[in-house]
Amino acid sequence: MTSVALEKAQVGILAERVVDLLEEYAPDVGIELIPDNAPLDMPLEEEFTVGTMRLDWDPATRRMVLHLVPIGEEVDEDTDLADIDVACLRVSLDIAAARAFADRSARVVAAGRPPCPFCGSPLDPAGHVCPRANGYKR
Repeated sequence: MTSVALEKAQVGILAERVVDLLEEYAPDVGIELIPDNAPLDMPLEEEFTVGTMRLDWDPATRRMVLHLVPIGEEVDEDTDLADIDVACLRVSLDIAAARAFADRSARVVAAGRPPCPFCGSPLDPAGHVCPRANGYKR
């Protein structure tokens, strides 16, 4: 098992993009969603914090490939991830697993605290000191 750390916003964007790619490349596949509600294996000790994420579609296997690169490593869309000297995580998902991943990710993000509309920091139920409001609680 390998764990990596992502920000909540990264997880939300990743879930949206997985759904978009599935609609683009596998719209004809009507797979019943297999619920993923199992608890996570603990303790979670991340190998690295994710900076760059890339999603690819492999038409030969009809699988989605997720590449996760650590913060600080410079990669762009033309970089061949097989040629970089740093450890990155590559996950290959079939269509059903990709849909289950996107669904669970969206539910986890939605269960978190909403962001402040001014600064984007998580809102505390008691309010928070917003830097954009000059330190006043909202």
